[in-house]
Amino acid sequence: MAEPAPVDTDPAPPALPPGHLPPRPPYVGRLMLTGGLIVTALILIFTVGIDRGEDAADDGPPPPPPALPVPELKPPKGAVAPRVALAAPVDRPKASDEAALDEWSKKVAKTTQISHRTLAAYGRAEMWMRTEAPRCKISWGTIAGIGRVESAHGHFAGAEVGPDGRVTKPIIGPQLNGAPGVKAIKDTDHGSLDGDTEWDRAVGPLQFLPVTWGKWAVRASGDGKPADPQNVDDASLTAARYLCSTGGDLTTPDGWWNAVLVYNQSVPYAQDVYSGAQAYADASLRP
Repeated sequence: MAEPAPVDTDPAPPALPPGHLPPRPPYVGRLMLTGGLIVTALILIFTVGIDRGEDAADDGPPPPPPALPVPELKPPKGAVAPRVALAAPVDRPKASDEAALDEWSKKVAKTTQISHRTLAAYGRAEMWMRTEAPRCKISWGTIAGIGRVESAHGHFAGAEVGPDGRVTKPIIGPQLNGAPGVKAIKDTDHGSLDGDTEWDRAVGPLQFLPVTWGKWAVRASGDGKPADPQNVDDASLTAARYLCSTGGDLTTPDGWWNAVLVYNQSVPYAQDVYSGAQAYADASLRP
């Protein structure tokens, strides 16, 4: 898999079209490119939407609810794994128990402030990986931690996760064009995923490089259609498969850190994911 670029350190990046992620200085990752700036950006988006009050209804759907407060935790690399979140329902062989998953996601949404539709995608990934990679023991909280950092769970730049799991606006990262602080990665997908036939970009709510998506992508619905990185179900299950490909037990410190640092080779990034995973686990386990 091609290694993604260090992120552009230009303090005043050029404006990007809606749904295109701005570069983020701190992280130098392997899979993800734009990371935690999304969290900061979404705080501003949420605040603006809330302050507008009744006027917001005139311009389209209301903004998503304020994000769950996430304490910034910075455990040393390999020191500890995040708490395991409230388990997703038991899966049935070859068929997810959608009714139980829907009930579970609506319950967990109340305390985590993640939409129940997005939680269903995260929870389904945990459920299915119990069969596909039982030694992995991945918790949906880790996938949620990544989703928070990468796109605020698919809400970047006004996007929403639709009933079918697809984001209403494609989420696309910046060009990896060799600009200062950015490694050049020439187009690998003929623009089929990122719309760019010259340079690669990371795509979707979990920000995959096209080459990584091509290797690990899976269609969560099993309907025979191509996997879609802009679909939170497909992206969540693909992320879980990629994390579990390291072969570790993600309930252990070594297993968790090895997996997340394969996803993005940055300790600050992993600490941000850890912070979110821990916060969502704590919230989900509240009585």
